[in-house]
Amino acid sequence: MNRAYVITMLAALLVPISVIAGPVNVNTADAKTIARELTGIGLSRAQAIVDYREKNGPFKTADDLARVKGVGMKVVEQNRANIKTDKSEKVKAAASETAKTAPSD
Repeated sequence: MNRAYVITMLAALLVPISVIAGPVNVNTADAKTIARELTGIGLSRAQAIVDYREKNGPFKTADDLARVKGVGMKVVEQNRANIKTDKSEKVKAAASETAKTAPSD
């Protein structure tokens, strides 16, 4: 088999992995889930996120992840749409509940 063909086929197999990556709550997910769902975060960095969270409490915003050694703002920006925190989920839920109970004209 042609080496370029093999490389192309392997690259094609990796594309669906990035497509299925999705939101992850960094305050509740385990290291394996964080590593699987966030681009540029391997198992070692994901474990550092979990360790930091356990030592310092929950992350309030996605930007707080940059405080973890090995996770910079570049990685945060790449993953911003998929980084969820309890606060962001609670705010969305409250806004949704308010919209449901708001009087209509």
